[in-house]
Amino acid sequence: MSEEWLKLRIGDQDVPVRIIRERRRSVRAYMGKEHVIFRFPSHLTPTEAAFHRERLIQWLHKQFRKRAGALQRYQHADYQTGDTLRVGQRQYQLQLQQADRKTSTGNVENDTIRLLLSDQLNAQQRSEAIRTLLSRLVALDQLPYITQRVHELNQRFFRRPIKGVKLKYNHSNWGSCSNSGNINLSTRLLFAPPVVIDYVIIHELAHLVELNHSDRFWYQVQQAMPNYEEHEAWLKQFGGQCDF
Repeated sequence: MSEEWLKLRIGDQDVPVRIIRERRRSVRAYMGKEHVIFRFPSHLTPTEAAFHRERLIQWLHKQFRKRAGALQRYQHADYQTGDTLRVGQRQYQLQLQQADRKTSTGNVENDTIRLLLSDQLNAQQRSEAIRTLLSRLVALDQLPYITQRVHELNQRFFRRPIKGVKLKYNHSNWGSCSNSGNINLSTRLLFAPPVVIDYVIIHELAHLVELNHSDRFWYQVQQAMPNYEEHEAWLKQFGGQCDF
């Protein structure tokens, strides 16, 4: 297996693309969490590979035209020392420093986030390390408020036992509720308006009553938030912009 990386200009943004050549019969493309992935059979000639690459690039342009927000997940800020990160009502000042070390770490002190980054990272790895650390640190800082809000909405509308509340980076969904009563919310949700955050919390709390998406479940959601469809529509339209 071999691979290479491309950065394609689709619409008005750069999209990272990973091309993997491996033992397979068909060509496949899909949009992953961090980058677009093209999988090619290793036996393709250079001419065949160029043909399929161009075909898949056209497919990406088509996806962008159909859903302009579909590629926004790949547009991340290039954070530098002195930048400001606004999350909800909080505004953090960023202090970034590189050091001769294998791992990267960070901490939050008042309204300042300090990151100590490994100098062994390439540009792509550095960007991913920064976003991972920011997500973890902001989650720790925001968890008390989110936990309080979960319990407030639960007490107001559902009054069901909650085992715990967690904030973690998740791109596949905005939240989840386990059958044991754990409420999990994505840190990306913190960039949404407060009423949209409330909707996702109510959505997950409703699963404490109905652990499914039946009509009975949606009745629970509607009783707590009659206009929930407006906030669901906001997530579909603007959710791609909610990210670190």
